[in-house]
Amino acid sequence: MVMTSSQQAAARLATRLSFLVAGFGIACWAPLIPFAKARLDLADATLGLLLLCIGIGSVFAMVLTGPLSSRFGSRPVIVSGGLGLAAVLPVLTVTPSWTALAIALLAFGAALGSLDVAMNIHAVDVERAADRPLMSGFHALFSVGGFAGASSMTILLSWGLEPMIGTLVCGVIMAIAMAIAMPRLLGGGKADRGPLFVAPRGVVLLLSGLAGVVFLVEGAMLDWGALLIKRTGLATTQHGGVGYMTFAIAMTIGRLAGDGVVKRIGDRSVLFWGGVVSVLGFVLLLLASQMAMALGGFALIGFGASNLVPVLFRKAGAQAVMPSALAVGAITTAGYAGVLVGPAGIGFVADVIGLRTAFWSLAALMFVVPATAHLVAAGRGPHRA
Repeated sequence: MVMTSSQQAAARLATRLSFLVAGFGIACWAPLIPFAKARLDLADATLGLLLLCIGIGSVFAMVLTGPLSSRFGSRPVIVSGGLGLAAVLPVLTVTPSWTALAIALLAFGAALGSLDVAMNIHAVDVERAADRPLMSGFHALFSVGGFAGASSMTILLSWGLEPMIGTLVCGVIMAIAMAIAMPRLLGGGKADRGPLFVAPRGVVLLLSGLAGVVFLVEGAMLDWGALLIKRTGLATTQHGGVGYMTFAIAMTIGRLAGDGVVKRIGDRSVLFWGGVVSVLGFVLLLLASQMAMALGGFALIGFGASNLVPVLFRKAGAQAVMPSALAVGAITTAGYAGVLVGPAGIGFVADVIGLRTAFWSLAALMFVVPATAHLVAAGRGPHRA
């Protein structure tokens, strides 16, 4: 597509705002989880089942988003997804029963899933039109949104505002951002009639599995980090979100510096040392006896994990086992399954062996990343073609 420089700048701004809203919206939910658990007196297993509703709603919406974006363009899907997040967020704070919360979380997940897929489709179009790399910067804005959302909600709750009021304030912020983005988003549909789902194979299986692990860790920080430090007595309910705030700050800084780091040390070293640093962060977090140590653990996990996914996507585009577009799609599906569905499983595991032990399991899973870094860097997998 041919666009003027001003149109390209407007489209980049709209894409950044879309990523910002997605990160902001999902992060606003993190500090609210302890309140929802206490308000409805939920067991860990029940809470895990409710968190699964976010994943179910997201996956269902993701299946529909591709065809809708192909037919009508990504703009209407992005706008409806962003405004949907803003509208449903306050509902999460007033649901009278766990069944009502489940329905609200299904809607929340559907809005998030449709926005996530559509904004990435839009980002590819904008990057192609600009003819220069932009994707890392877009994803960094998702991290900025995550920090801003968790910080804003935590601060509002710390001021003594009711969760309902805090979510209304954050919802208005998201709606304003989408109103600014809407006229600047690219319009028009596509005639792409490619397959909706392709099973990964070869090295893409390995890449997909690693993406699922890394996104699962990020989802665990979002959904369970506040409860972990609250149960260990390191933070109050009102200040539980500070852990994810620290994680989000570290991940944002890591992503902003990621291109330079990869250029300096290479993909393999980023995977190896990023995985090692994340594992060390889990150790520090789970052995912490003071809040400063716990926050240091959150920071190390964020720094270590920040550039793992970009490397995995880069390797997916370079492998020859599958067409690169299909490989990237497979990895995206696995990643979102990890971040949205995985944390629900943590609830069931925590109900049986305890939340702290469940987090030790996450550290063991993350260790798979440095252990397989040489395979990924060499383009090898369990069934290399």
